[in-house]
Amino acid sequence: MPGNRLDPIDRRILAELQANGRITNVELARRVGISAPPCLRRVRTLEEQGYIRGYHADVDPRELGFEVQVFAMVRLHSQAEADLSAFEALARSWPLVRACHMLNGEIDFILKCVAPDLSTFQNFLTEQLTAAPNVASVKTSLVIRQAKDEPGVPFEVLEERLARRA
Repeated sequence: MPGNRLDPIDRRILAELQANGRITNVELARRVGISAPPCLRRVRTLEEQGYIRGYHADVDPRELGFEVQVFAMVRLHSQAEADLSAFEALARSWPLVRACHMLNGEIDFILKCVAPDLSTFQNFLTEQLTAAPNVASVKTSLVIRQAKDEPGVPFEVLEERLARRA
């Protein structure tokens, strides 16, 4: 299990940064119980090893004028690796697509999309998504309300699991 390679301080650093990526190194070091220089070294190592992929602001799409959120379930004609990779590359190029996940089962991909309004999403749907090579069908579901959207991982679950093994 990859999380086992991290010691408890590294996991606390990651949990704190996940909760607040703007925390100062001095405050982060204080919260995890080490001095600032080794804390900064650990953060840089976590970045270099790929545990930390980046830092982002948690923006409110609706406050910024993106009123529409849609999940699009995409089925492809072919699931050959080259075709899957080609669709993933196309999905990464579409600005309205904010997340793309390949699934098993009847649906090949689920896309999380945002748009300022329904007509913008409808144009994307008809002119780009359904018209894309290899797309067999697209089913969409408009988000009515969001109950939870937590970034990252639940470190407390990992800590409980590791404690049970100890």
